[in-house]
Amino acid sequence: MRYQLIIFDIDGTLLDSFPWFLSVLNDVADRYGFRRTAPDEVTSMRNAGTAEILDRLAVPRWKLPMIIRHMRALKAAQLDRIPLFPGVDETLAALQARGATLAIVSSDVEANVRRSLGPANVARISHFACGASLFGKAKKFRDVVRRAGVAPDAALAIGDEGRDIEAARAAGLACAAVAWGYADVKALRAKTPDLVLERFEEILERLG
Repeated sequence: MRYQLIIFDIDGTLLDSFPWFLSVLNDVADRYGFRRTAPDEVTSMRNAGTAEILDRLAVPRWKLPMIIRHMRALKAAQLDRIPLFPGVDETLAALQARGATLAIVSSDVEANVRRSLGPANVARISHFACGASLFGKAKKFRDVVRRAGVAPDAALAIGDEGRDIEAARAAGLACAAVAWGYADVKALRAKTPDLVLERFEEILERLG
């Protein structure tokens, strides 16, 4: 394996949660007093960064902790509606068999992450670093690299948003952006990740 440590995001990377996110977003907007999202705004939202999305929706920053807690609880109650992407089980098993150490860094809580993955996949993950703030993944990346005992240049972070790329860069890690998640692939390419993965199968094809 080219990388000793592979760190996955979960939402939009391993877990197909964007449709669920869109299905609850406007109810959450009504509850916390920020702007609703029309169907024709979704594409432009996928091309925007996290801070820009918060500004467009006029999300009061002081309400963010409450909104995030509510979304985590809502997701926990509806996890049966949110599937893993096809191929996750086989991909994690194959990466582990090839000698890679696997980790998860997520903004979601660890209980949700573990339930989403299921027992077989959880057993393949050596390190969990969950509950990251929206812009706090870089610290989680550094913590996982330290715990794994590898050099930063031997680690790869795989995610679906611009903030994943930015956090990986801040932590000194290589990064791969996936085209099947929350952010549009054009927006991800503009941030020049080390790899852009267009299909889930490319994880194995290009990391072997």
